[in-house]
Amino acid sequence: MRTAQIDRQTAETQISLRLDIDGTGNSRINSGVGFLDHMLTLFAKHGLFDLEITCRGDTQVDAHHTTEDIGICLGRAFAQALGDKRGIVRYGHIVLPMEESLVTLAVDLSGRNYLVYQAPVPASKISDFDSELAEDFWYAFTSNAMCNLHVLLHYGRNSHHIIEAIFKAAARALRMAVALDPRQSGVPSTKGIL
Repeated sequence: MRTAQIDRQTAETQISLRLDIDGTGNSRINSGVGFLDHMLTLFAKHGLFDLEITCRGDTQVDAHHTTEDIGICLGRAFAQALGDKRGIVRYGHIVLPMEESLVTLAVDLSGRNYLVYQAPVPASKISDFDSELAEDFWYAFTSNAMCNLHVLLHYGRNSHHIIEAIFKAAARALRMAVALDPRQSGVPSTKGIL
């Protein structure tokens, strides 16, 4: 079973996260941040990841610590669940439309972290969610999953649609990258390790 349990407590957040990479897209998300809950729910659905997250964070300040720390925990969960990455496809990519928005996203589960995020969002806020936190989330994720993630917004007008397209695209690309390749018996790298 490719699963992970992450519990993380700081002075700012208390997070419990469970991930099953080979799930069916079921989720129970309670971050205390409505827009983030929506994004993580659709991430689980489109990735076919079973995902449970509870977080008590200092949302009276803002959503920054909650968003970033959940990104850290989700990245760690992917790293833990994938283990030595034996037999995985490793790479995933998609061009994904979300109404008027179009995003290309590519991922490499390389064991090295790097984020390229070229996705300007027109509105600074979506409800009470600061739009810039989407990039912070993916930076925290890549730093802890130890993967490369490239996000390119081709165009878009609606800030909600843009960020939703990114989360859906990440789910679909990761779903592809974590899939088991029946022709790949070992680690998909000439180095012999990822």
